[in-house]
Amino acid sequence: MDKEYFVQLKKALQIEQEDEQRGIQELLEKTTPQSRREKGFCWYPVKIVEDGYGMGAYPFLVVENPRPSKGHRFQSGNPVSVFSQADASLNERIQGTIGFVDDQRMKIVFHADELPDWLHNGKVGVDVLFDERSYREMNFALKRVYEANGNDRLAELREISLGNKGLSFDKQNISVNAHLNASQNRALERMVNAHDVAVIHGPPGTGKTTALVAGIVELVKLGQKVLITAASNAATDYLLSKCIAAGLNGVRIGNLAKVEEDNEAYTLDALMMRERDAKQIRELKKRAAEMRKMGGKYKRSFGKEEAEQRRLLFQEAKKIMKEARDLEEYITQRLLQTAQVVAATLIGCSHSLLQRMEFDVVVIDECGQALEPACWVAIQKAKKLVVAGDPHQLPPTVKSYGAGKAGLNHTLLDRLMQCREGVVMLDIQYRMHQNIMEFSNLRFYEGKLSAHDSVALRSWHKEQPVVQWIDTAGCGFEESSGEEGDSKKNEDEFSLIQKHMERWGVDINWQYALISPYRAQVEFMMEQCVSMHHVRVDTIDSFQGQEADVVYISLVRSNDRQEVGFLKDYRRMNVALTRAKRGLFIIGDTATLGQDDFFGSLLNTIESQGGYCSAWEYL
Repeated sequence: MDKEYFVQLKKALQIEQEDEQRGIQELLEKTTPQSRREKGFCWYPVKIVEDGYGMGAYPFLVVENPRPSKGHRFQSGNPVSVFSQADASLNERIQGTIGFVDDQRMKIVFHADELPDWLHNGKVGVDVLFDERSYREMNFALKRVYEANGNDRLAELREISLGNKGLSFDKQNISVNAHLNASQNRALERMVNAHDVAVIHGPPGTGKTTALVAGIVELVKLGQKVLITAASNAATDYLLSKCIAAGLNGVRIGNLAKVEEDNEAYTLDALMMRERDAKQIRELKKRAAEMRKMGGKYKRSFGKEEAEQRRLLFQEAKKIMKEARDLEEYITQRLLQTAQVVAATLIGCSHSLLQRMEFDVVVIDECGQALEPACWVAIQKAKKLVVAGDPHQLPPTVKSYGAGKAGLNHTLLDRLMQCREGVVMLDIQYRMHQNIMEFSNLRFYEGKLSAHDSVALRSWHKEQPVVQWIDTAGCGFEESSGEEGDSKKNEDEFSLIQKHMERWGVDINWQYALISPYRAQVEFMMEQCVSMHHVRVDTIDSFQGQEADVVYISLVRSNDRQEVGFLKDYRRMNVALTRAKRGLFIIGDTATLGQDDFFGSLLNTIESQGGYCSAWEYL
């Protein structure tokens, strides 16, 4: 494989960019806020619950969505457009960046001196915008990778990724870490001794993060500076929090992504507040706010003298804010230089604060979920690369069929897994009963996984099978389309889950999860489970990386055409089948699914464990 691969990858990325941009633009131009809201691309109307000035004296808003939804398309770090429908003819809008977002609240940061007055006129909404910056950074990274040559480290890493150059290793003696199992210790040793690339293959529940953090600690002991990154804010924050818990000095940079309260101590905002110059920065911001407030007293009906006074006040406020920003930037650079570990999302690695920084080691976690072009944004800063993940779990999200077909579906992890001498697979899992693990172990992991003694026989019931397929064939549980028509649901399957819970009871000390591959089914189950506080309801995609004591999977599909739809993505099913600790219950129609090789094999495994039963037993 030669470097022309990156030309094709750039073409695939271009297809994805054009399709996404066209889709969002048409949505904004041709639909109402109410219609966009139903599709998850808009919050409208929102309630403004807080406003002020944050880091860098940039204004922010915190808005509340009166119709909380897990199905929205807003993500931390992405651009949005805030608008008002109080007078739709004015088309008043201001663009900002999402600082954090959950199902109900969103913080938006604006790169402006002040917020417009019309925000307080009511009927305010927030639209998803096309994230041009992410594509710009990925395209720039691919261009740099393609053009790299000679002894450039980026060129060497490119050739290794293409399989054109072999790996080399040092031979430092690494002390065995008593807190790790044998395969985790091999991973630690590989991270330290790899001269170029190390790959940590972490199947579900095998302690990938534990091994990664132990390796990062060892690298830091050797005086190496580490950049840790992942495609999502959540994965990046999680890995950094574990590094901090291990005693490392770390800092998180990026688009003010949401961080759990317990972890706020290592955000730039929090670190800045503990600096001796923090008081001066606060005083500068206060003075700037006072100037803006004084200038704001001059409304539209004023004369030439008042207009000049307003201009001077805002000019002075801007000057003071620049002084505050310059001081913040100086402190930020000092914090970054002294940090042992720096964390940012893959796209966040293009942040201006990191532009002139190079790292001894770049660690990419959950690499199998990342677009390859995004990975190269981070790899540009690497002397050595460590990637971790599992190619048998969910791939990155590619919205365009054409882009996926052109190559964007293929991941960097898939290719690096071919560098056999650089790969260490973690082989002891600490989550599942051995029967829950059995099918995925044989189907995806060549039977190499073992269940640790602490979990191997941990069951939800002393006498009942740990894994059960409750077959709805012949029960008339027909699938139907969701309200938008682009998803499926099966209300009878949820009723069956309820009956199963009622018969066997619920242990209030355990965690329960109801998951499904279909958004419409998840939304229906959420509506029914509002008062069931011991139950989490989610899509399989959102539940990757999570676990629960007992998991119910609603497969939904039931039709006389034996159509299984995107249940054909077996990696998604692998995620679903490996979330449970004590009990796993699959609700599905074998008449529809049983002819598929994957589901047929799954059914055979469950039958061999004595776990097959008919839904008629619960009707």
